[in-house]
Amino acid sequence: MSFLNSMNISASALTAQRTRLDIISENIANIDTTRTEGGGPYRRKMVVFEPIGSGSFRSQLVTAMNKNSNAGVRISEIVEDERPFKSVYNPDHPDANEQGYVMMPNVDILKETIDSMSATRAYDANVTALNAIKLMAGRALEIGR
Repeated sequence: MSFLNSMNISASALTAQRTRLDIISENIANIDTTRTEGGGPYRRKMVVFEPIGSGSFRSQLVTAMNKNSNAGVRISEIVEDERPFKSVYNPDHPDANEQGYVMMPNVDILKETIDSMSATRAYDANVTALNAIKLMAGRALEIGR
Protein backbone atom coordinates (compact mmCIF):
# COMPACT_ATOMS: atom_id res chain seq x y z
CA MET A 1 0.00 0.00 0.00
CA SER A 2 1.50 3.34 -1.00
CA PHE A 3 1.50 6.38 1.21
CA LEU A 4 -1.08 8.04 -1.07
CA ASN A 5 -3.52 5.22 -0.35
CA SER A 6 -2.85 5.69 3.35
CA MET A 7 -3.63 9.37 2.98
CA ASN A 8 -6.88 8.53 1.18
CA ILE A 9 -7.90 6.21 4.01
CA SER A 10 -7.31 8.90 6.63
CA ALA A 11 -9.04 11.50 4.47
CA SER A 12 -12.15 9.32 4.14
CA ALA A 13 -12.24 8.93 7.92
CA LEU A 14 -11.87 12.69 8.41
CA THR A 15 -14.80 13.33 6.07
CA ALA A 16 -16.96 10.72 7.78
CA GLN A 17 -16.25 12.01 11.29
CA ARG A 18 -16.89 15.61 10.20
CA THR A 19 -20.29 14.58 8.88
CA ARG A 20 -20.96 12.73 12.13
CA LEU A 21 -20.16 15.92 14.08
CA ASP A 22 -22.50 17.88 11.79
CA ILE A 23 -25.35 15.48 12.56
CA ILE A 24 -24.61 15.62 16.29
CA SER A 25 -24.71 19.43 16.11
CA GLU A 26 -28.07 19.24 14.32
CA ASN A 27 -29.42 16.97 17.05
CA ILE A 28 -28.29 19.33 19.81
CA ALA A 29 -29.67 22.37 17.98
CA ASN A 30 -33.09 20.69 17.74
CA ILE A 31 -33.25 19.41 21.32
CA ASP A 32 -36.35 21.54 22.02
CA THR A 33 -38.01 21.38 18.58
CA THR A 34 -41.55 20.15 19.11
CA ARG A 35 -42.89 20.90 15.65
CA THR A 36 -41.29 19.87 12.33
CA GLU A 37 -42.39 20.03 8.71
CA GLY A 38 -43.33 16.36 8.83
CA GLY A 39 -45.39 16.91 11.96
CA GLY A 40 -44.47 16.00 15.50
CA PRO A 41 -41.22 16.58 17.37
CA TYR A 42 -37.73 16.37 15.91
CA ARG A 43 -36.38 12.82 15.72
CA ARG A 44 -32.71 12.20 16.55
CA LYS A 45 -30.49 11.29 13.60
CA MET A 46 -27.56 8.88 13.57
CA VAL A 47 -24.77 8.24 11.06
CA VAL A 48 -24.09 4.70 9.82
CA PHE A 49 -20.55 3.98 8.60
CA GLU A 50 -19.49 1.22 6.23
CA PRO A 51 -16.04 0.17 5.02
CA ILE A 52 -14.93 1.04 1.51
CA GLY A 53 -13.63 -1.86 -0.50
CA SER A 54 -15.08 -4.63 1.61
CA GLY A 55 -15.31 -7.97 -0.08
CA SER A 56 -13.86 -11.42 0.00
CA PHE A 57 -10.32 -12.04 1.16
CA ARG A 58 -9.34 -13.03 -2.36
CA SER A 59 -10.61 -9.79 -3.90
CA GLN A 60 -8.85 -7.75 -1.21
CA LEU A 61 -5.61 -9.64 -1.79
CA VAL A 62 -5.75 -9.09 -5.56
CA THR A 63 -6.50 -5.40 -5.05
CA ALA A 64 -3.60 -5.03 -2.61
CA MET A 65 -1.21 -6.86 -4.94
CA ASN A 66 -2.16 -4.50 -7.77
CA LYS A 67 -1.54 -1.57 -5.41
CA ASN A 68 -5.05 -0.27 -6.06
CA SER A 69 -6.16 -0.36 -2.49
CA ASN A 70 -9.67 0.99 -2.11
CA ALA A 71 -9.95 1.17 1.63
CA GLY A 72 -11.35 3.57 4.15
CA VAL A 73 -14.78 4.42 5.46
CA ARG A 74 -17.88 6.10 4.07
CA ILE A 75 -21.31 6.99 5.31
CA SER A 76 -23.85 4.49 4.07
CA GLU A 77 -26.88 6.34 5.43
CA ILE A 78 -28.23 8.73 8.01
CA VAL A 79 -31.05 7.10 9.96
CA GLU A 80 -33.59 8.39 12.43
CA ASP A 81 -33.65 7.03 15.96
CA GLU A 82 -36.91 5.15 16.51
CA ARG A 83 -36.89 5.45 20.29
CA PRO A 84 -40.08 7.00 21.68
CA PHE A 85 -40.37 10.72 22.30
CA LYS A 86 -40.17 12.16 25.81
CA SER A 87 -43.43 13.27 27.36
CA VAL A 88 -43.05 16.44 29.46
CA TYR A 89 -45.77 18.10 31.51
CA ASN A 90 -46.07 21.72 30.35
CA PRO A 91 -49.70 22.83 29.98
CA ASP A 92 -48.70 26.34 28.83
CA HIS A 93 -46.84 25.05 25.77
CA PRO A 94 -48.65 25.61 22.44
CA ASP A 95 -48.11 21.95 21.44
CA ALA A 96 -49.45 20.49 24.70
CA ASN A 97 -52.22 17.91 24.47
CA GLU A 98 -55.46 17.97 26.49
CA GLN A 99 -53.70 16.56 29.56
CA GLY A 100 -50.97 19.24 29.37
CA TYR A 101 -48.17 16.95 28.10
CA VAL A 102 -45.81 17.94 25.28
CA MET A 103 -43.99 15.36 23.17
CA MET A 104 -40.31 16.36 23.16
CA PRO A 105 -37.57 15.10 20.81
CA ASN A 106 -35.79 11.85 21.66
CA VAL A 107 -32.45 13.68 21.85
CA ASP A 108 -30.37 13.08 24.98
CA ILE A 109 -27.77 15.81 25.55
CA LEU A 110 -25.48 13.44 27.48
CA LYS A 111 -25.45 10.89 24.65
CA GLU A 112 -24.83 13.62 22.07
CA THR A 113 -21.95 14.99 24.15
CA ILE A 114 -20.34 11.55 24.43
CA ASP A 115 -20.83 10.93 20.70
CA SER A 116 -19.24 14.29 19.87
CA MET A 117 -16.26 13.51 22.11
CA SER A 118 -15.86 10.14 20.39
CA ALA A 119 -16.06 11.71 16.92
CA THR A 120 -13.57 14.41 17.91
CA ARG A 121 -11.10 11.81 19.23
CA ALA A 122 -11.43 9.75 16.04
CA TYR A 123 -10.91 12.89 13.96
CA ASP A 124 -7.81 13.80 15.97
CA ALA A 125 -6.43 10.27 15.63
CA ASN A 126 -6.80 10.43 11.85
CA VAL A 127 -5.09 13.83 11.72
CA THR A 128 -2.21 12.31 13.70
CA ALA A 129 -2.05 9.37 11.28
CA LEU A 130 -2.09 11.75 8.32
CA ASN A 131 0.75 13.80 9.82
CA ALA A 132 2.77 10.60 10.41
CA ILE A 133 2.26 9.60 6.77
CA LYS A 134 3.45 13.02 5.61
CA LEU A 135 6.51 12.78 7.87
CA MET A 136 7.40 9.31 6.53
CA ALA A 137 6.99 10.49 2.94
CA GLY A 138 9.25 13.47 3.63
CA ARG A 139 11.87 11.26 5.23
CA ALA A 140 11.72 8.86 2.28
CA LEU A 141 12.39 11.76 -0.09
CA GLU A 142 15.39 12.83 2.03
CA ILE A 143 16.94 9.37 1.62
CA GLY A 144 17.12 9.92 -2.14
CA ARG A 145 19.26 13.06 -1.76
